[in-house]
Amino acid sequence: MAISFDNALGVHPQALMAREKRGEVLANNLANADTPGFKARDVDFRAMMEKAQQEVSGFGMARTHEGHMDTSMGGMGGNAELLYRTPHQPSVDGNTVDAQQEQSRFMRNAMDYQASFQFLDSKFSGLKKALTGQ
Repeated sequence: MAISFDNALGVHPQALMAREKRGEVLANNLANADTPGFKARDVDFRAMMEKAQQEVSGFGMARTHEGHMDTSMGGMGGNAELLYRTPHQPSVDGNTVDAQQEQSRFMRNAMDYQASFQFLDSKFSGLKKALTGQ
């Protein structure tokens, strides 16, 4: 009986990649906190996970012809889920980054990334034990 990593791991590898992408976007926001006119961005993590769940379950849309739109997570230049954040109080120079909020989001995302990574590590540990008969 063959082991399918897709079935064993489910949507968790995609969650880890989505957390990594969100971390990059949030770090970019923090790096540009003092850039005039910079607009804070974020990813729609929930939409990314819904799309990943559809792909894992096999009920997602499939591109069957080159004229069809690409609905994968990397479609539209990799920024399909990248959105602008609505600021609570934009600065006079047009920058919409609130450094304290961004730091909070970045740290929360880092903790979620670590939790996802530990969960995947435990999954692999369990699979290894199952394969060795422990």
